[in-house]
Amino acid sequence: MKRLVPLALFAAAALAAPLSHAQEYPATKLKVVGGLSNLSQYNDFEKPFWTTTIPKASGGKVTADIKGYNEMGLKGPEIIRLMSQGVIEFGTATIAYFAVDNPINVAIDLAGLAPDVKTARAVTDAFEPMYAKFYAQSGVKILGMSTFPAQVLFCNADIKGLADIKGKKVRTSSRTQAEFVEALGGSSVTMAFGEVVPALQNKVVDCAITGSLSGYSAKWYEVSTHLYALPVNWNQLIHAVNRKAWDKLNPNVQKLITTQYKTMVDDVWAAAGKQTQEGYDCNTGAAACPNPVKGKMTLVQPSEADRALLKKVLNESVLPKWAARCSAQCVTDFNATVGKVVGLTAKK
Repeated sequence: MKRLVPLALFAAAALAAPLSHAQEYPATKLKVVGGLSNLSQYNDFEKPFWTTTIPKASGGKVTADIKGYNEMGLKGPEIIRLMSQGVIEFGTATIAYFAVDNPINVAIDLAGLAPDVKTARAVTDAFEPMYAKFYAQSGVKILGMSTFPAQVLFCNADIKGLADIKGKKVRTSSRTQAEFVEALGGSSVTMAFGEVVPALQNKVVDCAITGSLSGYSAKWYEVSTHLYALPVNWNQLIHAVNRKAWDKLNPNVQKLITTQYKTMVDDVWAAAGKQTQEGYDCNTGAAACPNPVKGKMTLVQPSEADRALLKKVLNESVLPKWAARCSAQCVTDFNATVGKVVGLTAKK
């Protein structure tokens, strides 16, 4: 009987644990503006994080309402401004959207900077403290930075390498992508993501750049013939919160979100490489594609010469033009962080 008492006490304590754990958090309802709701980053990671992970970890005390910014009639570039004003509490957006406001916002995602996901993560982690300082000036706190799968070329044209971009019209979504295309002799065309399918179909553009899996989700394989498997850039995401809204939260809630966010960000980065390959597989009809609908595009593998050309375009065109636009401090910070990771030096 003496051995049964400790076991009974242990069982009682175990049953009581979830209740005491839940009581560590006050009832808290959060409002979140997420990323694009039709993409895997939102549906596989961000939405479950706020609707399942956080409520479960808090014993149901901390809950959140989340909608993709597109569901709220927003376009993306206004997210940080609205967050700094307190209109949005928690928000997510592609950081390159804000490059028009300040070139620092594309420091980690210059075309040709990160040829693989490992490098993309390393440069993002290296420069994140710079972004934390920069956005703190606007009353915004960074919670983490993640990414989309690799941004690659979809073409409704026969291409065998980067040299074939010459003379072609290419849809781009950022200035750095535009400078990359123009350095290769192509013409950059700016248009909304939703306009790309008819544009490719009607030859308004010959090619377009987006995430390999994003293009699959949007059925670009129906209007494209060739997929070029060389990451141009990554379109990293910033996850942030209005500082005043954050400071009002219970410290335990802050700790919970901070800790869980690190795990989510790690999961997104770990999936980025796999999703990039999944995009290649599903757009081209490879057996490895896990989805029932498969495209029939031709997958073009990059040559070593093209990898060298991409690096040359970065060094001789993309990087110098970006450095000319960014402040002296911005360039100094780049060289001290990103530059050391990839072995580059930007000159002002």
